[in-house]
Amino acid sequence: MASVVARALVAVDAEKASKQDLELLKKLVMEFKDELDALGVKVDKIDKRVAVLEDRLGGWKLSGSFKFDANFSSDDNNWYNQNGASTEFHKEWFDLTFRKQIEENTSLYARLRMGQYVAGTGRGDISGADTRWDRIFIDTKLPYNIDLRVGRWLIDFESDNGLYWEYDANPMYGSYRADGFQVRKAWNNFTGTAIVARNSGYDGWYKDDSDPDNIISTLTGDYMSYVLDLNWKPNEKFVLGATGYWNIGDAGLADAYDFDVNTYGIYAGFKFTPAIELKGIYYFQDLGDDFPVMEDSPKAWKAVLDVKQEALKFTSLWLQYEQVDNSFLGLNQQNNMDWGQVPSISDNRPVGLDSTTKLWMVGATQQWNEKWSTFLKYAQADYDEDWLDDAKNYTIGVNYQYTPAVAFQLTYDHIDYGDNNPSEFYSGDNHVVKFRTTVNF
Repeated sequence: MASVVARALVAVDAEKASKQDLELLKKLVMEFKDELDALGVKVDKIDKRVAVLEDRLGGWKLSGSFKFDANFSSDDNNWYNQNGASTEFHKEWFDLTFRKQIEENTSLYARLRMGQYVAGTGRGDISGADTRWDRIFIDTKLPYNIDLRVGRWLIDFESDNGLYWEYDANPMYGSYRADGFQVRKAWNNFTGTAIVARNSGYDGWYKDDSDPDNIISTLTGDYMSYVLDLNWKPNEKFVLGATGYWNIGDAGLADAYDFDVNTYGIYAGFKFTPAIELKGIYYFQDLGDDFPVMEDSPKAWKAVLDVKQEALKFTSLWLQYEQVDNSFLGLNQQNNMDWGQVPSISDNRPVGLDSTTKLWMVGATQQWNEKWSTFLKYAQADYDEDWLDDAKNYTIGVNYQYTPAVAFQLTYDHIDYGDNNPSEFYSGDNHVVKFRTTVNF
């Protein structure tokens, strides 16, 4: 068989061979490496031959995904759709991902993304308005096994530590693109990550305690971002870590005023079994002196009990409780606890007030077989303001994996914000039926 592989390398037509054929040939070379050595065949030459064939294809690996949504909502309170219509079709997501192994320790990753949420411009045609390279970076290795990343990528340590549910779109803090530098070093069970980046800043509204209808300020500007994450995992059961974010404004209002935002998080997790984990995170902030009508040191925390389907057999279970001071500035301050819907249960959080929002959620997923799965969610929010009603949300969905590349999802989502809230807040209730088609390639 090793001889057959060697002859195949000589006979293959690089101009006509498909990328799949070349990758299969390379796998065969690795599989029969010892036998090829025993036959006196120079494996390094074979590896070089395969590399040459790959280079003729550019050495690139291309993949991507496409999501298309058809939304049907009720006729009243059509805040589910930005254009107010009860029916809406749009491309939710399209991306092309490019990967290239430049040399042994250096690689390139780039993703061109288009769709509804890319630039916050809505649902127009695929064009520059909603298209961007949302991730493009080089990874390489420095001396002393230090990993270096340069470019643009997503900072999301909550996701790295499994601290929000798979059908939630955002963490309490984080999940933002960074343009800059990252270094990471591991010492046995301890890992340290440091980031220096520049990002667009906090955009938000902040309200007057004495007059809830009065919007005080909209903040814009640019920030330098410095991040340090320290993670200790002594065994498979326990993890403990801390993250610091120092965001220093240096343009626009963030430069003219003291609108710096420093955020510190402490997180931990313990697995009672491989399928049952208790975990959580606690944040506290140090806000600049010029933030109007805000608590100087707001806090936020959440606790999660994560039970995998292996433990309960018929379903998984995600139990989450969180408290967020309304003056806490999360980068996704009004999109926490959603799953990509517009809007979410956190949208009515009165950001900027000296009160605390309490949220709890129960989520469950069921994998019935390779084709079919379902998910359920119930969430409730208490905004801690007499003039603002509590909100409730429940979701039920079913997924069908038609082929390895093509999937369909049917979801019913209902949210009730209560009645008679101030005009800039959502009021009433509504539902949406979403049919999503996803193609991965």
